[in-house]
Amino acid sequence: MPITDWPANERPREKLLQKGPASLSDAELLAIFLRTGIVGKSAVDLARDLLAQFGSLRGLFAADEPALCSVHGMGQAKYVQLQAVLEMSRRALAEELRDTPLLNSPDRVRHYLRLQLGSLQVEVFWGLFLNAQNRLISSEELFRGTLSQTSVYPREVVKRALALNAAAVLFAHNHPSGVAEPSRADEQLTGMLKQALGLVDVRVLDHFIVAGNEVMSFAERGLL
Repeated sequence: MPITDWPANERPREKLLQKGPASLSDAELLAIFLRTGIVGKSAVDLARDLLAQFGSLRGLFAADEPALCSVHGMGQAKYVQLQAVLEMSRRALAEELRDTPLLNSPDRVRHYLRLQLGSLQVEVFWGLFLNAQNRLISSEELFRGTLSQTSVYPREVVKRALALNAAAVLFAHNHPSGVAEPSRADEQLTGMLKQALGLVDVRVLDHFIVAGNEVMSFAERGLL
């Protein structure tokens, strides 16, 4: 049955307007993005199929162009639109982080890192550089590696911190394995970075490991 034939209070758009976006299921939110379904399937049906195929919204967001375009009813235009929505979300969160000291916004930092790193299939090392008031100067990818390891060069990190005139830094990297536990190598790298940056009076405030929806903090574990 087409969505237009549904009772008004069950249609995703009307439901969102009446009750807010939090009242919608993942499939209903995705249906609004899709706008239309395909022959024999409403937009909600197509959304459910996509979630079933990719496992979750996170899995869908992580899908590459060939995988998404292989689904009947999807295509390059939808892939581009989805990537644009994701990038706007990342940039909006980054703007929020710049408006307040990061140490006062731990949940926002975690949310941002989940969105930035949680669905990546290769290991990426990220840096959030802060000024003396702990406000965000820059958030950027520093190194990219394989599924199992990343080559991180402390000298390059120090050079970047000095170029940005940063007073402090937060590090993050992802574990594509899905396990947000630090390895011995992770702990050794954090110690090396802390020592190298300490020589130029740049503080390392934390190091996060992101694995899907989990975010582990070195500072909270007492590993700094």
